[in-house]
Amino acid sequence: MNSELCSKISFYKNKLPDNGILVAVSKTKPVEMIRKAYDCGHRDFGENKVQELREKVPLLPGDIRWHMIGHLQSNKVKYIAPYIFLIHSVDNEKLLKEINKHALKHNREIQVLFQIKIAREETKYGLTEKAYHDLLKKYLNGEFPGVKLKGLMGMATFTSDQKQIASEFGYLKKLFDELKTKIPDVEYLSMGMTGDYEIALKNGANVIRIGSGIFGERKY
Repeated sequence: MNSELCSKISFYKNKLPDNGILVAVSKTKPVEMIRKAYDCGHRDFGENKVQELREKVPLLPGDIRWHMIGHLQSNKVKYIAPYIFLIHSVDNEKLLKEINKHALKHNREIQVLFQIKIAREETKYGLTEKAYHDLLKKYLNGEFPGVKLKGLMGMATFTSDQKQIASEFGYLKKLFDELKTKIPDVEYLSMGMTGDYEIALKNGANVIRIGSGIFGERKY
């Protein structure tokens, strides 16, 4: 067992509130490295690309909880629908319809988070506040019976301005608290990565997505 890797996982887990989730972001990392983290007792892993996920899943234990945290194209949903634990990145209605369709096809309820655009960068995905409320209304009307909305996700602006990051996370927490009054069993507020997870936790995150902090810098 890799004691250094286990120590890093424990470090981040200990920062989380009770029932919080540490998603170890394993994108671009080899199966052997994921297996080492698994041997530390860790079960939640996040991937950005469907193709990479499809290659890894058959080679790893079946009790891993896989998180899709990257931008998801609707035509790729069918490949992950049978086993995905949580899709963090629902950012449009077409995608939600596709998730619903494949969930019903596989006779399961797929858990999702609505991704809200909180960053000022054009390159970041996410629902605007209006689009979010429109989609939430349709969800509450029962239009997606194969889907279980479990909370919200957001990515802050990539900046050294900590006040801006805190403001963006604070805005998402406000939306999350409002959502909880409508759906009391929503439980996940997914925000914060290796560079900004501490600000995210201070602003109410209970799911953090840590890649380089656990596995080291990525080599593309």
